[in-house]
Amino acid sequence: HVQLVESGGGAVPAGGSRRLSCTISGYFYTRGCVGWVRQARGKEREGVASIDHEGTTTYADSVKGRFTISKDNAKNTLYLQMNSLKPEDTAMFYCAAGPCGGGYKYWGQGTQVTVS
Repeated sequence: HVQLVESGGGAVPAGGSRRLSCTISGYFYTRGCVGWVRQARGKEREGVASIDHEGTTTYADSVKGRFTISKDNAKNTLYLQMNSLKPEDTAMFYCAAGPCGGGYKYWGQGTQVTVS
């Protein structure tokens, strides 16, 4: 079984920074993608960022230039560095894994980020 567990969420002032982490345990195909998805209350889910097996990254326009996705394969850990946070970034953030191009198969439980 594949398990993803997020951590690092919490309250942060507008303009501040926060780093989310996601540990991935169990077998996972190395040629897949991992990424972050967020959902604000009353809004649809939004893909935030992803990274593939070669380290190629993609970002939503809403976070480009402010967020950075990275991973440490030796530690089986995915990160999301968030800078210049805005109130509209407030959401539940999920880490996820699956085939690249959409259709994530494995999901974490989510971690709440609140910007005020």
